[in-house]
Amino acid sequence: MTAIDPSDLQKADREARRERLFTRINAADRWFGVLGLAWVTPLLKAAAGDNPKAQVREIWRLLGIPLLAIAGFLALWAVLAPTVQTSLGAVPGPAQVWQEAVTLHADAAAKAAKKAKFEEMVEKRNQKLIEAGKADQVKDVAYTGAPSYYDQIWTSIQTVFFGFLIATLVAVPLGIMAGLSATANAALNPLIQIFKPVSPLAWLPIVTMVVSALASSTGEGLFPKSFIISAITVTLCSLWPTLINTALGVASIDKDLVNVSKVLKMNTWTKITKLVLPSALPLIFTGLRLSLGVGWMVLIAAEMLAQNPGLGKFVWDEFQNGSSSSLAKIMVAVLTIGIIGFLLDRVMYALQSLFTFTNHR
Repeated sequence: MTAIDPSDLQKADREARRERLFTRINAADRWFGVLGLAWVTPLLKAAAGDNPKAQVREIWRLLGIPLLAIAGFLALWAVLAPTVQTSLGAVPGPAQVWQEAVTLHADAAAKAAKKAKFEEMVEKRNQKLIEAGKADQVKDVAYTGAPSYYDQIWTSIQTVFFGFLIATLVAVPLGIMAGLSATANAALNPLIQIFKPVSPLAWLPIVTMVVSALASSTGEGLFPKSFIISAITVTLCSLWPTLINTALGVASIDKDLVNVSKVLKMNTWTKITKLVLPSALPLIFTGLRLSLGVGWMVLIAAEMLAQNPGLGKFVWDEFQNGSSSSLAKIMVAVLTIGIIGFLLDRVMYALQSLFTFTNHR
């Protein structure tokens, strides 16, 4: 009987642990891609000893080149910015924009502390009234101070999601109907082709007048008028990608599956929930990602004109202000809008990855 060499057992154990490690890394790779961190996978593989040279090349491609491109852009910006003169002075470089971002953060922290202090005072006042037996005089006093930069960011995010939600609730059912029925598709297609190219600046006056008329007849609603105007404008401009992609996804379902549904005598609801939606989901999510991106772009213009207290209004106010720091603040807002747009797309892609098997990034 041949004795087992302990070194062979140790080697086999190391190999097994190494295989398990690579399995975990490969499993996590999908989510690194979703989060925009695809470069983490080759970094972990290189640390685990999997062909370090090849992994270093992959890290350079996924991380090094993008960072180099960003550094080159910042350097070019810093060199060219002082040479461009505007009515507000020279275009601010990266350093000035960063300084304004720090200033906006400090201002937001100060405003948050002021608001917290006000709310604490109101709470103490109400508590004293209750203790004095004057509970009928207790009331909530709304804080009327100017919103901070972070408050305006949050307002914009709330507005775009409200408009996007309405667009989704309208576009998905219409898209399913158009994909399942040639008659419905023939009816909807001319409307889509006519209204899809319309600019938000054209929709805004109509929406403003309609919302104002309804508000005057029904009184103040749950949401501010400027919020409703901005959200509906987002809806009208962002529903088309979802509608078109949903119709395309439903119409592209394998005919054999449709025939199976007929053989099984599925009712319409079962056919849609068990067959149509699962098959069309990748294209539906593609439409949702496009719609959210369109909605975010449209929102800024809508907020400028509707005076909804979000990022669009912040940009407009700074443009009207015309101070020496206004241009730098506007550029901070531009970068903020771009970063949030990227994060919103990543959120939608994460949801798409949870519910579909698509590999598109």
